[in-house]
Amino acid sequence: MPRKMHADELDVDEELVRRMVAARFPRWAGLPVEPVDSAGTSNAMFRLGAELVVRIPRIPGAVEDIGKEYTWLRRLAPELPVAVPVPVALGEPIDGCPWEWSVLRWLDGANPAAGDVRQPSLLAADLAGFVTAMRRADPAGAPASYRSETLAARDAAVRRALAAPAGEVDAAAVTALWKTALGAPEHAGPPVWIHADLQPGNLLVDGGGRLAAVIDFGCAGLGDPAVDLLPAWYVLPASARDAFRTAVGADAAEWERGRGWALSVALAELDYYRDSNPRMARTARYVLGELLAEHGGAA
Repeated sequence: MPRKMHADELDVDEELVRRMVAARFPRWAGLPVEPVDSAGTSNAMFRLGAELVVRIPRIPGAVEDIGKEYTWLRRLAPELPVAVPVPVALGEPIDGCPWEWSVLRWLDGANPAAGDVRQPSLLAADLAGFVTAMRRADPAGAPASYRSETLAARDAAVRRALAAPAGEVDAAAVTALWKTALGAPEHAGPPVWIHADLQPGNLLVDGGGRLAAVIDFGCAGLGDPAVDLLPAWYVLPASARDAFRTAVGADAAEWERGRGWALSVALAELDYYRDSNPRMARTARYVLGELLAEHGGAA
């Protein structure tokens, strides 16, 4: 995967990370630094020794997430059923990195493959447990999620993305699916805590295929609970979706909005990362294929 995915992306390498750590946290200066192979797009990750990881914003738009995670992950972690990357230190800017950055505990595990997981029903239960725990978290003072808007507010962006990958998706079928999602009633209750980006690159599973950790809370905040239905199509095979839906208690309107969120996110990722991040683009194609197969089967 090419290192750069954005026009305004920061140049980050091992040498810069070593300088950053030595300048701000000299107690860790002797630890080895190694880039983390990740499909992540907003932050660069470097393992620091055996127990830590350095997280650095790649782009200006990700800078505020560092402070948000530093504050809120400490509060959310005790309420969640799996490990999350609680920051242990916040780094100040340095020559070569003009933004705040963080040091977090390393979490073991591997990213699941979209739709190809070892224990589908158990992973569905694990994901539902995480989603419902997030929803129960105290919303007082919490920020809005990066994805806190309604589906209708995403309509123009979806239609632009539909026009871009000419011949790559069935535009008529996707448009029909999108119109159906737009017709679902909006969330009527108060906003709840959502992760808002529960896709394979932000999940870690253990050797048995169970959910071990959830990472990257840059999009997290208050929003429509339907946004956290993304893993139904991004992670789980079709055979496990009903179990996931039942476990999270999604009614027909919420499930339809969840389809719309999965569709709109996948289209945007395919449009933006088609050439710069093949892993993200491949996952987006898979999601769109699953949504269309499900929609066609229900017709």
